[in-house]
Amino acid sequence: MAGLEVQRMEPVIVDRKDGVVTFTLNRPQRRNAIDVSTWQLLSRELAEVAQREADRVLVLTGSQDTFCAGGDLSEGSGEVPPGSSPVGVMRDTVNRFCLGLHQLAKPCIAAVEGTAAGAGANLAWGCDLVVAGRSARFGQVFVRRGLSLDSGGSWLLPRLVGLQKAKQLAFFGDWLDAEEACRLGAVTEVVDDGNALASAHTLAARLVESSATALAFIKRGLDGSLENSFETCLEEEALGVHHCTQTPEFAAQLRALFQKGSG
Repeated sequence: MAGLEVQRMEPVIVDRKDGVVTFTLNRPQRRNAIDVSTWQLLSRELAEVAQREADRVLVLTGSQDTFCAGGDLSEGSGEVPPGSSPVGVMRDTVNRFCLGLHQLAKPCIAAVEGTAAGAGANLAWGCDLVVAGRSARFGQVFVRRGLSLDSGGSWLLPRLVGLQKAKQLAFFGDWLDAEEACRLGAVTEVVDDGNALASAHTLAARLVESSATALAFIKRGLDGSLENSFETCLEEEALGVHHCTQTPEFAAQLRALFQKGSG
């Protein structure tokens, strides 16, 4: 096993071990709600993950049995700097990280315990896989605060649960428990409380064993499948297969297959 590299910082803890990077939201006094500076920090750390070849899988979680209560709406946390606009600040903070997460060419897993509210729910659903503790709950609570959706919710929700269910969740801000979210397809796996992170790391370890190139093209193809035509999907698949066949991982798997067949 490779050594554990840990970088401690507030309000995000970044851990690296065996190709798996874990971002832990660490603002327990605010139920891990994310303020402007934390959004900016997350974007910087995500950009590093995207560039580091050794970083193979990203796991996103929250400290002290709470995933994330959404954006921090407390006094002063969302102040607009002089010369900036609220829309500009959102583009540079919330949108930058959410888009970066969506465009990351590496698998991302959310490990959710407790509450994932508002932007917190959308951060989890913006990941490729979601592992949730049995008592976890997800809520599009924006409407309860007099707000419309943000952090990609209007794009993510219909794709995960269908348009009608998405409207129900967004219009009323009702909570969705882990079991129901799993039944609807918005959660990958439900585990006993306290085990979400360990289960996410187990999945991440399996992904690290696969070809990074193959996973990147699989993710790209599936993420674009609802917008692309069937013809475009076929072209994208052909491109992906071509790139995969140029990798050492493919050559090794091919040798192993032939050796097994001749053994």
